This record gives sequence, C-alpha cells and structure tokens, in this order.
Amino acid sequence: MGTYTEDAKQLLRLVGGRENIAAVSHCMTRMRFALVEPGKADVKAIEAMKVVKGSFTQSGQFQVIIGNTVADFYNDFVKAAGIEGVSKDAVKQAAKKNQNVLQRVITALAEIFAPLIPAIITGGLILGFRNCIDSIYLFENGTKTLCDVSQFWAGIDSFLWLIGEAVFHMLPVGICWSVTKKMGTTQMLGIVLGLTLVSGQLLNAYAVAGTAAADIPKWNFGGFQVNMIGYQGQVIPAILAAFTLVYLEKFFRKITPQVISMIVVPFFSLLLSVMAAHFVLGPVGWKVGAAVSALVFAGITGTFKVVFGAVFGIVYAPLVITGLHHMSNAIDLQLIADYGGTMLWPMIALSNIAQGSAVLGMIWLQRKDPEAQEVNIPACISCYLGVTEPAIFGVNLKKGFPFVCGMIGSGMAAVVCVATGTTANAIGVGGIPGILSIQPQFMDSFGICMIIAFAVPFLLTAAAGKRRLAADGAGTGSAGAAGAGAAGAGFIESALVSGTSFAGAAMAAGAGIAGAPMTAGTGKAEAAMAAGAGTAGAPMAAGGTLTAFLSGKDIPLAEVGDGVFSAGVLGDGMAIIPTTETVYAPADGEVVALMPDSRHACGLRLENGMEVLLHIGLDTVDMKGDGFEYLVEQGQKVRRGTPLIKFDRAKIQAAGRRDVTICVVSSMGNARKIQFHTGMDVKEKETAVASFQ
Repeated sequence: MGTYTEDAKQLLRLVGGRENIAAVSHCMTRMRFALVEPGKADVKAIEAMKVVKGSFTQSGQFQVIIGNTVADFYNDFVKAAGIEGVSKDAVKQAAKKNQNVLQRVITALAEIFAPLIPAIITGGLILGFRNCIDSIYLFENGTKTLCDVSQFWAGIDSFLWLIGEAVFHMLPVGICWSVTKKMGTTQMLGIVLGLTLVSGQLLNAYAVAGTAAADIPKWNFGGFQVNMIGYQGQVIPAILAAFTLVYLEKFFRKITPQVISMIVVPFFSLLLSVMAAHFVLGPVGWKVGAAVSALVFAGITGTFKVVFGAVFGIVYAPLVITGLHHMSNAIDLQLIADYGGTMLWPMIALSNIAQGSAVLGMIWLQRKDPEAQEVNIPACISCYLGVTEPAIFGVNLKKGFPFVCGMIGSGMAAVVCVATGTTANAIGVGGIPGILSIQPQFMDSFGICMIIAFAVPFLLTAAAGKRRLAADGAGTGSAGAAGAGAAGAGFIESALVSGTSFAGAAMAAGAGIAGAPMTAGTGKAEAAMAAGAGTAGAPMAAGGTLTAFLSGKDIPLAEVGDGVFSAGVLGDGMAIIPTTETVYAPADGEVVALMPDSRHACGLRLENGMEVLLHIGLDTVDMKGDGFEYLVEQGQKVRRGTPLIKFDRAKIQAAGRRDVTICVVSSMGNARKIQFHTGMDVKEKETAVASFQ
C-alpha cells in the first residue's frame, strides 16, 4: 500500500468518483483534474484534507495543490482510482469542455497576445518618449518642441520610429506567428503570412482613408480585380488569416502522403491562406474590426460616455481576476489603428494606479507592522509600475475592502477620463509611467485623473480600514498574513483563476510551482523578505544559508512580474535574472521532486527539513523540455553547489518566455527566521542569497 493510498481514496470520493474524472495529470505541485461535472467536487472537504494545501479552478481545470510530493500522491491516486493518467495537454483539452464559448475565446486571445505584450509595451514606451520630444511645446515661449530646437533629438525621434513602426504597423506578423505557435503548426509559415499582410507592395492601411477608390492599386485577374491593400496594425484580419493557415496545414498534413508532405503541405497551405486573406478574410476582418472599435468608440464618446467610463473603471479590476481583461488588448490595438489612439487604455492605467493606492492605504494602516510592510511596499511599487498581481492577490483581496476602494477610485477617475476625452497614442506601462503614452494635449487631464486615482482609494482604504481592522482585532499593527477573514480568503482562492497579463498564462500552462497553503494568511511561509537587504558578504554559517544557484542579478519575488510568485501565495523566496545556464543546489539536501516531461524545475528537501523549489522561467512548462536537461535523479543526495539542471537561455527567449529563475521556500521544516538578500549581483555557488536559523 502506498503512502497516500487512503488520502487518494478520500480525494477520489470527494471529486465525485471515478466516473466524474474525464482526465487527470499532475505538474510540479498539484493534481490537475478535468471533471465531467465540476459541481460534484466537494471543495470545502477537499481543502480540509491534511494532505491538501489548497485548490482552485483554472481554465476548466480543477487543481488540487499537494506540494513537492505530488508525484507520489499521483501514483497512489491513479492506482486507487483504477484509471490511467494523461499528459497535461490532454487534461487541458478535456477541461475545455467545461468552458463556455466566451471562456474559450478569451483563453485563445490571452494565449495569442501574451507573447506579444513585451513588444507592445516597449513600443508604447517608445511612442510615449517621442511624444515628449516631438509634441510638447516647451521652448521659445511654447512655440517649439525639443526636436524643433535640436537636430540631435530630431534624429533620435526619427530613429525611434523604426522600432515603433515595427511593433505597431507590423503587428500582423507577430499575431500570425503567435497563432501558429499556439496551435502547434509551422511558425515560419505564420511569419511569411504576416509579412504578406504588411508588404511594401500594398497600399499602407493608414493611407487607405485618404486615397480615392480609383487610385487604390489592384491585382487584375482578367475577370475580376482585388484591391492591393495592406493590413498594418489590423488585429482581426491577421487572426482570421492565421487560423485559416493553421487549419489548412493540419488538413493537408492529414491527407498528404509523408513522402511528399514537405512539398505539398507548406505550398498549398500558405498559397491558399494568403489568397483567402487578401480576397475574403482581410476585407471582412477589416469591417468586423472597424465595427467593434466603432461600437467601443461610440460608448466612450457617446451620450452615455460617463456611464460607460464609470462601469469600465469599476469592473476592470474584477475582469483582471477572471481573465476577461485580455480582450482589451485587441480592442485597444484596433482603436489605435482606426482612430489614431485609444481612450480605453488610459482607464486601464488608472485602474492599476487605483489598486496601488489602495495598497498605499494599507501601508499607512499597517505602518507599525514591519512584517506586513514587507508585502505591502513591494506590491505598491510594482502596481504603480504596471504589475498589479502582487497588489491585487497579495494585499487587496486578502482584506477585501481595499480592493473595493480601489474599484471605486478607478471608477471616479475613469469618469473624468472619458469626460475630458483623454486619449493614448499606444498601449504603454499600465501605471504611473503610462502618462508617457498619453497624447500631449491630454496629459493635463490625465494628470488630474491620476490624482483622483491616487487620493480616493487611499482615503477610502484608510477610513474603512480603521474600522475593519479594529473589528478584526488587528488594529493598525496587524499583518494581512495573520487572518484575512473568511470572505477575503475565499475570494483570493477563487480569484487565482487567471491573474493578470502573465499570471493567468503561467497557471493555465501549468508552470509547476511549489504550493504553499492557499488559505487566508499564508503569504509568507513564516519568512521575512527584505528587498534590497544584505550583501555578497552575508553570513555563510554551515547549514544557515542558501547560496546563489545561478550567476546574475537577484531580485525580490515582487519584481518577478507573476501574480502567484510575486504575491508570495506559494511561499516566500527570491529570483535571479541569470547570466549563466546551469542551476546549482543552494544547500545540501535531497532531490524530492522532478518534472521528467518539462525538466524546468527541481524540488529539494534540505537536511533541516526545509523544502525549496527552483523554477526556471515563466511558462516554460509549455516548452516540453526543449532546452532543458536534468543533471540529477529523483532521490539523489546533493551537496551545496551540485549541478541540478542545465538550460538554454537562447531557446527560452526564442520561445517568447522569460528566463528569470525563482527560488521558493514551500516549507520551513525546522528552520526559522529566513532572510532573503536581494538587489545585488550574485555569483553561483558563492554568494549567500538567504540566511536562516
């Protein structure tokens, strides 16, 4: 009988029995179920099991967090259930049956745009900087810009447009690549298809409106003609064309003999998809995209624009939790293409600022609680810089009322934003730096909106918090980690369905991260994280330190940019932005968890019982082991400095993933008072990155 046989039988009964399991697999720390009827699972009873550290539902999957011993638990479970486990991809496919059409569309959009976000944000920052030097009249009595008075800055302005044009005008290339990557077909064909949509042979999409119909170039096929129009900046035509290519390639691959598939499949797939894109899908997609953007534009600028702004400002933060906010990327880009700017994105930036200001209120309320501040301060800073996950999941949802206060402040700021017609040139950093993306004539009005987004949530949180925290017996010195309240705790667990920008994608892809208990007040795993504390000369007492597992720059979890890691939900730790490619053991211990399929993570149990997870990159589980090599085996005893995993940074970056490598303490064992030393350059096997008693 296995170690977890009885627990496995209990879990089997609580998920609804064998007949309620469509598919099951596991990742680094959790069981993943695709249930026939999700409502049959007794979530409260499951979470009450001693072996279970938490649960949540994500993209139709019911996930039960077990911890680093999940592989052993999984083996006992499939034996007890009398079923065969399947791959994580198979579970994800089965779980889609639990999603409605809207959820499937949102999931698809999220997976398409997630790899493009870094480039889009970079382009937004560049356009914002160009705003400052070529559109703000600061010189010669307000009659000239910096570019007007300086040839150097005029040259910089012209040069930077090279990048801005590549990001926004050539966006269809990125979309076509991302769709083919998501669907598992030939990515190079997607790139070529995208290039045909923005070719220099075609009339630029931005010039169509100013060109007479008779002057639009055409392909003349004798019996009929087709307009030679480009689709620069267009979203829907690119998506439609890319999916056409995907399904054509799959069709021809299925019917073509292997011996000639190398010739037939790419030729006919690309030729027919390009024809479809320019003859039918492009014109249709253009009209559909224009209709969507016109509808949103009418809402923002019409008679009821103030109502539209208030509703959008209030609901955007909850949309982040559900993952529906991913739709805004496509709408923003379509608005930019059709109207030369977006009035939607400024409200998104204001919502982020408002949630950060709610955290600022918690900083003031808990100013005498250093433990709470270790979460509050990094969360506030990252939120103001556009990364909302630590603020929403790590602070605001735990108490509940700061989240609501942030929503109210966001709604009030959004009303002023739409009332003044505040417009952004591009998508930028969704926080304080977002002002750089605002069109110069609206920077003053956006500044007023920012003041509202700062002041209202802060004041409301401070006022409500005095009563709430006192009623909870917490006062101003109580850490959120000591008891969030039943409502807040339940909300945060259910909220972990997708997170924002990159968090939802990471959890949906099965990032395989160590699971600490996901109940109220378990954000810290008894550890204290001191961002920027310590130096390379930190104490090196035997058994009392973790040494750098890579060379590079070490950072706090709050700066990782992933909701689950950054909020400390799965345990405290730190991360390293690597310059090397071999992960080393940070201390003596035993290898207790490996992921043979993806090889992107390793769990260690140290001699003092502490459990440490080393996780390479974000969303790297999707690479299915390509570029990763285990250098150790399950159960192997390792010494400090033993090489654990070798990985290829170039492959990770080529796959559109980040190579930041995370170290999370998922269980303290017999250790206590762990202190992380971050904000410095570290050398593998030498620099102390954490110390403990």
